[in-house]
Amino acid sequence: MLCSFHSSLRLHPLKTHKPLTIICSSQPKPPPPPKKRAAADGRRPSPRFGKKHGASRRSVLKKTFKQEQVSFTTPISDDPIVGIIGGGMAGLACALFLEKRGVRSTVFDTGIHGLGGRLGTRVVDPQPLIFDHAAQFFTASDPQFVGLVQGWLKQGLVQEWQGAVGELEVGGNFVPLPSSSPRYIGVNGMRPVADSLLSQARMINVERPCWISKLEPFNGMWHLSENGKPYGKFDAIVIAHNGKCANRLLASSGLPLVYGQMKRLELSSIWALLAAFEDPLQMPFEGAFVKGVDSISWMANNTTKLQGSQSKGPHCWTFLSTAAYGKRNKVPQENIPTATAEKVKAGMLSGVEDALGLPKGSLQSPFYTRIQLWGAALPTNTPGVPCIFDPLGRAGICGDWLLGSNVESAALSGIALANHIADYFQSSGDRPEEFAVGLRNEFQNHKGHDIGQFPGMESETQTATEQAYELTT
Repeated sequence: MLCSFHSSLRLHPLKTHKPLTIICSSQPKPPPPPKKRAAADGRRPSPRFGKKHGASRRSVLKKTFKQEQVSFTTPISDDPIVGIIGGGMAGLACALFLEKRGVRSTVFDTGIHGLGGRLGTRVVDPQPLIFDHAAQFFTASDPQFVGLVQGWLKQGLVQEWQGAVGELEVGGNFVPLPSSSPRYIGVNGMRPVADSLLSQARMINVERPCWISKLEPFNGMWHLSENGKPYGKFDAIVIAHNGKCANRLLASSGLPLVYGQMKRLELSSIWALLAAFEDPLQMPFEGAFVKGVDSISWMANNTTKLQGSQSKGPHCWTFLSTAAYGKRNKVPQENIPTATAEKVKAGMLSGVEDALGLPKGSLQSPFYTRIQLWGAALPTNTPGVPCIFDPLGRAGICGDWLLGSNVESAALSGIALANHIADYFQSSGDRPEEFAVGLRNEFQNHKGHDIGQFPGMESETQTATEQAYELTT
C-alpha cells in the first residue's frame, strides 16, 4: 500500500547498536592495553586480517557479509559540506534544501548528457527527435511538493499536460481518465527540468559525469574518490541512487545498517522503446496505460505532448514494457546483445498492434528506433519512511523508493533528509541517538504496484494507478 507522506511528518529516532566499531576522530586516543587491537584514531586503519588468518580483509568481509560500523567523534566543522551521490530528483531536492538551511553540498552524478536520473529526455539531431524515455509525467498532492511545482510553473520549467490520457484495452478500446488532478510535464522534456533546478544555486557544486567508486572514513571526514581519483572530503554523505552500483559502493563502507536497508530494496526492470514515425498514428490520445498486453504497459506521443496537436514533422513515441516482460528479457543493461534488442523491439511493436487492434504487420514502420533497458527501474517494496540516516556514520539515503515510486516521493525524501541533516549539524552531533532514522524499518510490498504511482490521480476502478509507469529516482 502506498504510504503517504506529509510535510509535517516528524522523523522518529531509532536506537542503533554498535557491533564492531571504527572510531574516526582527530583527537589522540590513549594507548591500547597490551595484546588488544587499537581502534582507528585519525590514522588510516591498517588491515585487520593478515596472512596469518589465511585470507585478506576483503575476502573475509565478503564471506561473512559483516562490516565494522564507522563512528565519528570529531566535532562537526563550522562550515560543513555534504557529498550527495546521485543527481536525480531526490539528490537535487536534498541539495536545494540543504542550501536553504545554509549547508554547502556537492552533487556527484554519472549522467553524460545532464542531471535528472530518470527525469530523462533523449534528443536526436538533426530533426530533432525528442523523447521522454523514463518519467512520462507527474502529479502533485503533498502541499510542500505542490508549492515546488507552482514555482516551476512560474519559472516556465513545467506545464500542465492537457492532452487526452486514459486506459487502452487490448483491441483498441480507449477510455479517457478523469482529470481529477493536474498532470505536469517538462516544457521541453523532463531532463531540462532537472538541469534547471540548480541554476540559481550558490552553495551547490556539481561533478558530472562522475562515478564515485569508494567511500573512505578518515580523520573525521568522508573521503570520496573515483577509481583512485580523489573528489574531496565531506562532513556527511548522502546516497541518492540505488541498485547494484549503490550496493557495491556501500558493501565495504563501514555503514552496515545503511547497507543492510539498501540491500533489502527490490527493483523491477522495464524496457523503453523509442520510435519515430513519419506519419501520425491517428490515435485519440497522447498517453495511455495499456491493459491486457504482455509486452506494453504505457505509450505516449512525445511530439503532441510537448508541441501540441498541430505540430508538424515526425511523431516520436515512447513505449514502456510491463515489469514481467522486462524481467523475462533482462540482460546486462550496459551491454545489450543485438539479438535481444531486436527481439524486444519486435515484441513491443507487435504489442502496440495488439493494443491498438491492428492486424499483424500493419503498423507503419518507424524510421528511427532505440531500445533501452532500465535494469533498476521501479521499487517493488518500501520501508515507508521519508529518509534513512545513520548519525554514527553521518550518512543517509534519500529516494522515491522510501515512500513510493514517483517524482513527488523523490522530492519529499530529498527534502526530509536535507532538513534532518541540517538539524543534526545544528545539534553539533552531540546526541546521535536522537537522529537515527529508518535503520531498522521493515519493508512492505507495494500493494498492486509492479510499476509507479501518480498521487492524486485515480480512475473509478483504480486500475490506472496500479498500471502507471513512472520511472523515477
